[in-house]
Amino acid sequence: MAQCRHNLIALRKNKNFTQKEVVELLSKNFGIIITESYYGMIEQGVRTPSLNIALAIAQLFDANPNEIFFKHPPNKNLG
Repeated sequence: MAQCRHNLIALRKNKNFTQKEVVELLSKNFGIIITESYYGMIEQGVRTPSLNIALAIAQLFDANPNEIFFKHPPNKNLG
């Protein structure tokens, strides 16, 4: 079973954004069109976003994408 991305959920809640608002901001600020349902699946770990979507989400929350989307921090073998 996919693991929930608790950091992503916490970042959204800290900004007092709904999932719908995140989707709207991704469209407005980055030209990324995804559904609210797809974003919810990203938060739940059911879907893995493409690199450009993951980077836009991280930028929207002013966060490091590694802290949101990867279970393990980068190492010298992985970068």
